[in-house]
Amino acid sequence: MDLMMDFLNSEKHFLRRENKLTKSSIMVTSGANQAFVNLVLTLCDAGDSVVMFVPYYFNSYMSFQMTGVTDILVGSSNPGTLHPDVDWLEKVLQENNPIPKLVNVVNPGNPSGAFIPKPMLQRISDLCRNAGAWLVVDNTYEYFMYDGREHYCLEDNHIINLFSFSKAYGMMGWRVGYIAYPNEAACLHAQLLKVQDNIPICASIIGQHLALYSLEAGPEWIRERVRDLVKNRELLTDAMSPLGENAVKGGEGAIYLWAKLPDNCSDDFEVVRWLASKHGVAVIPGSASGGPGYIRVSFGGLKEEDTRLAADRLRRGLQELVDDGMVQ
Repeated sequence: MDLMMDFLNSEKHFLRRENKLTKSSIMVTSGANQAFVNLVLTLCDAGDSVVMFVPYYFNSYMSFQMTGVTDILVGSSNPGTLHPDVDWLEKVLQENNPIPKLVNVVNPGNPSGAFIPKPMLQRISDLCRNAGAWLVVDNTYEYFMYDGREHYCLEDNHIINLFSFSKAYGMMGWRVGYIAYPNEAACLHAQLLKVQDNIPICASIIGQHLALYSLEAGPEWIRERVRDLVKNRELLTDAMSPLGENAVKGGEGAIYLWAKLPDNCSDDFEVVRWLASKHGVAVIPGSASGGPGYIRVSFGGLKEEDTRLAADRLRRGLQELVDDGMVQ
C-alpha cells in the first residue's frame, strides 16, 4: 500500500508537470491495454455504439468485440495525412440514435504513426462534449515525437487519457499503464475500481517499483533514446521507396510507418507471410487495423545496424514484389 501511494503521488505530480492535467485522478493498471478494457467495461454496455477511425489500434477494436460492443462505427481518415475524418464524426454524433457512448483516438497513432494537430483534437473534443459522448485518448507514444513536434493532452469532464510506462520507458514485459480520468466524474472511480478488482487487482509489485524508478529518472531518459530512432525511420522509409511516391505515410510520432501495397499485390496477409518466409523480415498486415492493402512497419526496438539489415531485406522484398510479384 505504501508503494502504491508513493507511486500515485509521484504520478500525479508528473501528470501536472508533463501533461498539464490538473483536474484528473489516476488509476494504475497492468499496461495501457488493460486500462482500455477497464474503460470499456465501465463505460459501455453490450450493444452500445462506439467510434474509431481507420487505421485503428487492433487491440482496442478487439476489446470492444470481446466485451459485447457490437456496433463499432469506423470512420475513415484522410489518405494524405491519416487524420480522422472529423466531418464524418460530426454527422455521426448528430444523427445517430442512440448517441455513440465513446469516441476513441490514439495520438500519435498506432498503426499509423500520424499525429493529430491540437486544433483538430480540440474540435473532436468539442463535438463529443456537445453530444454527450466520452472521448478516450490513448497517449501511449507521448514521448515518441519527431521533427520538432510536441505532444499535448486535453482535459475536460468528458475526456479520459490513457498512458503507458511499458512503451515510454521500454519496459514492455512489465505491463504498467494508467488512466487519467476527470475528478468531477465521481461515479467513474467506483465503477473502474470494481473492474480493476475483478481482473488484475493491481499491476505487479516489481512493475510498480520499476515505474516509480522511471518517474524519478525523468522523461529526458526517453527523449535521448527517441532521438536515435530518427535514423531508423529514415532507413525504413527509404527501404520502402520501391512502393512509389506517396505510398508511405505516418512516422510523425510513435514508431510506425503505414505503407500502401501495389494494387496487383494487395492481399496484405499474403504479402506479410511472403516477406517473412522469402525475405526474413516481419511487418504487420493493414487488415488487422481495418486497412486492407496496407502494411505497418515498425522502426522501434532495433539498433541502427540491425535496422540497416532489416531495411535491406525489406527493400529487396518490396522491389521483387513490385517487379515480379510474390515469387516463391
